[in-house]
Amino acid sequence: MVGEHDERDDDGLEQTAPVWAVFGDLMSGLLGAFVLILVGVLVVQMDLMANLESEIARRQQEEQRRMALEKALAIPLQSGRVTLNEGRIGISGSVLFALNSDELRPDGRQLLRSLVPPLQVYLGERDEMLMVSGFTDDRPIQGSNRRFADNLELSAQRALTVTRALMDEGMPSGRVFAAAFGAEQPVASNADEQGRVLNRRVEMAPVPKSSGTLAAATATATATATATATATATAPIVASPTTLP
Repeated sequence: MVGEHDERDDDGLEQTAPVWAVFGDLMSGLLGAFVLILVGVLVVQMDLMANLESEIARRQQEEQRRMALEKALAIPLQSGRVTLNEGRIGISGSVLFALNSDELRPDGRQLLRSLVPPLQVYLGERDEMLMVSGFTDDRPIQGSNRRFADNLELSAQRALTVTRALMDEGMPSGRVFAAAFGAEQPVASNADEQGRVLNRRVEMAPVPKSSGTLAAATATATATATATATATATAPIVASPTTLP
């Protein structure tokens, strides 16, 4: 009897042992999967935190640049003839030029003269350049005006005129270049005259001084200075001040 009882106990142990082994393997696998998931979640959270911190730092830097630019241009901004939006200095085209003209008005030159000293300080402190961009409305050039092939050429000549004026008033040539966008990038609807007036404008924006910017400006300067009629309307034209005619 005793022998038979021992044999039954041994059989029970033999049957129970594999169950516990399988259970242990299963728990080990589940624990390993949980650890992997936890590590993955932590990595994602760390990436999100890093991206968030980078975005916060970028926005703080932009806000500091905006405040510094507002401070530098406090007097011109108070006059109401200059606007500042997201780091872009805007001047209505009617302040600078007559309709369909690239000849700078006396009041426009005086305004540009007032902008040069604060902009020189701002650009010098940050080692940046000033991009002068010309824009127009979408109305075709008048037939009687044979000087410009289209709006792109008109915007290019206006940008070059403003660039030259800034240089004449003391802006170093290595700190400024011109770009033309024609009727592209409107800030208002061209359906009415009020909107078209807003779209006929010149903008100036500080940009990082990089070799890429200078290379692009130099590469396209000749085409801009000679003619813009063959350029596409969707591509901006850029001119380096060092090669202006």
